[in-house]
Amino acid sequence: MKDLQDLEARIGYTFEKKQLIIEALTHRSYKKPYNNERLEFLGDAVLDLIVGEFLFHKFENSDEGILSKIRASIVNENGFAKLAKSIDLGSYIYLSPAEENNNGRDKPSLLSNAFEALIGAIYLEAGLEKSKTISQTLITQAYPKIDLETLSKDYKTALQEITQATHGVTPTYVVLDSFGPDHKKEFEIAVVLDGKKISKAKGKSKKEAQQKAAQKAIEILGNKEL
Repeated sequence: MKDLQDLEARIGYTFEKKQLIIEALTHRSYKKPYNNERLEFLGDAVLDLIVGEFLFHKFENSDEGILSKIRASIVNENGFAKLAKSIDLGSYIYLSPAEENNNGRDKPSLLSNAFEALIGAIYLEAGLEKSKTISQTLITQAYPKIDLETLSKDYKTALQEITQATHGVTPTYVVLDSFGPDHKKEFEIAVVLDGKKISKAKGKSKKEAQQKAAQKAIEILGNKEL
């Protein structure tokens, strides 16, 4: 476990109430009378507002649909885990030995929750402006270029976050066809959203076809409403 002063230096904020940062970093497995779940709940709401305002000012000419899709690519488990890793947050979390042995410090869900809790703790002690300054600095560092194309390199993950945010459902992938000899097989796969076929694509593997189909689906969803 690293010294919490090192973490405070990384984020540019020193807590007056040390119990707040300790609580923000305490996983429920640590078996204390407190854990970071309440602060995580608060931080989630604070970050949703902060990222929304950040994108609102950064993309002045983009409509609500595009802003929602970009926000969905940041405000999610993988996005917050990336921000957590940028400050080595996993090294400061209080975990049970079992969770430690289960590579808990590297789990995206655990990192994401701890990051949300940390921002929630900063908000409680220092208010929205300080939370905003710290969060936006970390976002800018972690995402030097922010646009839908850059954030969507893992198209399957991006599509899932987008559809959950805008439609409340998760896409599924259906194999439409496979052809060619076993050593050179190709697959055609469709993205299905809420019972509707959105896009399809071919690839030399199922994974490649899924990624291509997800990329097409993101482009289609960006141009029309279902």
